[in-house]
Amino acid sequence: MVMGLKVGVLVMIFVQISYVLMNVIYKLAVEDGMNMRVLVAYRAMFAAAFMLPLALLFERKSRPKLSRVTIYQAFLCGLLGVTLAQNLYIEGLALTSTTFAVAVTNLNPAFTFILAVCFRVEKLRVGTMGGKAKVVGTVVGIGGAMISTFYQGIQIQIPTTHFNVLHHNPAPQVHVASSYDSFTRRLLGSIFALASCAAYALWLIAQGKMNESYPYYYSSTALMTVMGFLQSLLLAICTVRDWNQWRLGFNIRLLSAAYSTTLLFPLFGRELYHQE
Repeated sequence: MVMGLKVGVLVMIFVQISYVLMNVIYKLAVEDGMNMRVLVAYRAMFAAAFMLPLALLFERKSRPKLSRVTIYQAFLCGLLGVTLAQNLYIEGLALTSTTFAVAVTNLNPAFTFILAVCFRVEKLRVGTMGGKAKVVGTVVGIGGAMISTFYQGIQIQIPTTHFNVLHHNPAPQVHVASSYDSFTRRLLGSIFALASCAAYALWLIAQGKMNESYPYYYSSTALMTVMGFLQSLLLAICTVRDWNQWRLGFNIRLLSAAYSTTLLFPLFGRELYHQE
């Protein structure tokens, strides 16, 4: 029992460290000039290619035929969990900072709780200790995010290592001409990051409904990633006119798409398996 708990804690720590590294790589890809919508499309493509063989291998004989309801649920989950959540998140990451974007993801439980109550998936139960704790935690979490949004704080000078991971001059960034411009960028980035949390919370609720009618986790994850890839690809094609953005080499762009793929399955699978 104790050994299993220790292993679980170590796995959770490893996953969190992996997510932090993923956000740093994301930011480097953005600084390199990679279009964010193209990055999401490539990530979903790699994830779909990774999950489809697993679904065919482990659930080829056990899963039933797809129904219209299942396809609709997979479309909705792909829209919320991949297309909207990821595109909004990377937009917020590009306009703010890696630290802020990661901090805002801590609001996912608060958004999930609020939306679950609104959709009557969960009862508020303010009269119980658990209900009061959830309300207080939600208020504190949202309040902390608002402070991070409007209070920039002092700048800490860190000595440079003279090491450029991009191996060339980064892409030109939008020049912030005044403090008003800087505040506007942070505000827009915060709105995108919070909207990403809302989309993620809605995805969890939709995913719970899908699990009830289609409890085949590899197949459902594969369906969601395929739907998310098709949606993200369509969005990127319609908005990105420069076809040079789609070129991948052995650089930070390929690393950002490939590395984040290994985390997309835990992103889906962690909630999938814990909702049994």
